[in-house]
Parts: sequence; C-alpha cells; structure tokens
Amino acid sequence: MDGAGEGRVTGSKKWSVIYPVYINSRKTVAEGRRVAAGKACPDPTCAEIADCCSHLKIPCRIESDKAYPRDFLQLGRVRVQLKGDDGSLVNPDITIKKQLMLQVAELVPKHLGRTRKQEPTTNSSSTVPSKPGKGRKKK
Repeated sequence: MDGAGEGRVTGSKKWSVIYPVYINSRKTVAEGRRVAAGKACPDPTCAEIADCCSHLKIPCRIESDKAYPRDFLQLGRVRVQLKGDDGSLVNPDITIKKQLMLQVAELVPKHLGRTRKQEPTTNSSSTVPSKPGKGRKKK
C-alpha cells in the first residue's frame, strides 16, 4: 500500500521503519516502546499508522510480511520517507523520526476506524426485558 507523495517515491529500502510497537502504550521500553507511555496510544495497527502518515503528507509503505525482531508474532511495519533524494525534508514540520512517532501516536486515537469501532459498543447497550414470572417461586 502506498501513501501520499507518490511522485517523490524512490527506493523505499533507505526509508525509516516504524513498527507499531514503537508507539504502543501497552508495551514497556524493554518490549520496544520508544515514546513516553503517556504520549503513546494503545494497540496501533500498521494501517492506522500509514493513514496518519498520509494525513501528515509523509510518503509511506506498509510491509505486512515483516515481523518485529523482538516479538516475531507482531507482523507488519511501515516504512516512511522523511527526506528526499536530495536530502531535503519531505515535510518541513517533521525533521526526525521521533517527532513523527509522537505526532502519529497523537493522531491514531482520533483515527476514523477507531471512532467507528467505539460507537456501536456505546449505542447497542439495549436491555432485554425479562419474562414476567421468571424468578418467582410457585406456591
């Protein structure tokens, strides 16, 4: 999956890599989290990270067949292009990878997929009327 800025896309081998573990608030630093727990978000996905990068006008590419080295069951990573071939910044507001991770971690909880997932759980709390006489003892 390609992100924004496809006109400037070059070989993605030299792009920076962001694993979802880097911004996962449920992971420890020893498990791979790279941002402060208060600024991280719970259980981000590669698709959410890529959407946030596209929103920030950062070219990105999802590599769903790659695994995180410390936990090989965590599949998927996102390659992002912070600098063009000439060394100029793709987005002048984002100069380093850590800054990008912090902005993505801030945007993921506001992601459209997350807000849609939460709506049905709050609206579908219907109460089922109990049958009359159930729970009564017969004489």
